Amino acid sequence: MALGRDYGPTDWIQLSQNRIDEFARTTLDRQWIHVDVEKAERGPFGATIAHGFLTLSLVPHFLSRLRRIEGVSMGINYGLDRVRFPAPAREDSRVRASMVIMTVERKSDGSVHIVTRVTIDLENSEKPCCVADLVSRLYF
Repeated sequence: MALGRDYGPTDWIQLSQNRIDEFARTTLDRQWIHVDVEKAERGPFGATIAHGFLTLSLVPHFLSRLRRIEGVSMGINYGLDRVRFPAPAREDSRVRASMVIMTVERKSDGSVHIVTRVTIDLENSEKPCCVADLVSRLYF
């Protein structure tokens, strides 16, 4: 993995209404813009939209397709920086991701602190639906 190099994109994933409804049930976020199809059709987006956090929750899946680092025994999620949701992801839209390694820092315990910018693209959209800097700690 090279610092500053763009990796991706991944294959597309469809954000079906069923996936959105399951996420709403799991997170207890049943706001009408996500789950009320009829009301959402009359709303500002013309359809239901996926939760921003649903798109963000796909990051581990996308990274597993993009980032392969040899010799890692364990990786932990250290946090997120600069999370943004520039465009709504309407029901049945498709998303995919790319990533850039922003920083890599070796720690005194032998672990590596890595910041990865993940951009989740929305099919047929100029704007992505999610951009986030994932902060990870990798152990070898």
